[in-house]
Amino acid sequence: MKTLEAEEQLLIEAAQKDPSRFADLYEAHFGRVYAFVECRVRNRAQAEDITSEVFQKALAKLSTFEWRGAPFVSWLFRIAANAIVDHAQQQARERGAANAGDPVEHALPPDLDRIEGRARLFRLVSSLPTNQRRVVEMRFMEEKSIREIANEIGRSEGAVKQLQFRALENLRVQMGSKRGGAGG
Repeated sequence: MKTLEAEEQLLIEAAQKDPSRFADLYEAHFGRVYAFVECRVRNRAQAEDITSEVFQKALAKLSTFEWRGAPFVSWLFRIAANAIVDHAQQQARERGAANAGDPVEHALPPDLDRIEGRARLFRLVSSLPTNQRRVVEMRFMEEKSIREIANEIGRSEGAVKQLQFRALENLRVQMGSKRGGAGG
C-alpha cells in the first residue's frame, strides 16, 4: 500500500504546484466523496451540490494541505462533513425553525464500508457499455420511467427493459466478484 500513498502524495504535490492537476485528485476521489455526502443528505440534487462545494473548497485550500500520512480522502471527508452541517444549518434558517434537521446526526463518523460499496458501484456503472450505462443512469439517477427512457433514446420499452436487465446483471456479477475473492 506504500506505493498508493506515494502516488497520492505525488498527485497532491503536483496539484499544489499546478491547480489544473487537481482533476486527477477529483477523479480519484469523486465517487467516495459523493457516496459519503449522499448517504447523509439522502437527496441527489443536494448531494451533487454539496459534493461540488467540497471539491471547490478543497481546490481553494489545497495549498494549505499538509501530507501527514493520512489518506487525502480523509481531508475531503472532513470538508464534506462540515459542508453537510453548514447545509443543514442553512436549511434550518431558511425554514425559520431552530430544530429543523439534526446537524449532529450528519456529523457522525462515516460508514466506510458502505461508502466504499457505493463508490465501487458508481465506478462499475461508469464501466458498463454505453447504452446500458445510459439506461441505468436515466432509470435510477434521474428516476425516469421505462416509457420516458424509451422515448428519449428512441428505443422500444422492451429494448429498454432488456438493456436495464443486462446492466443490472453485469453489475450483480461484478459486485459479486469484487466481494467474493477466493471462491466466492
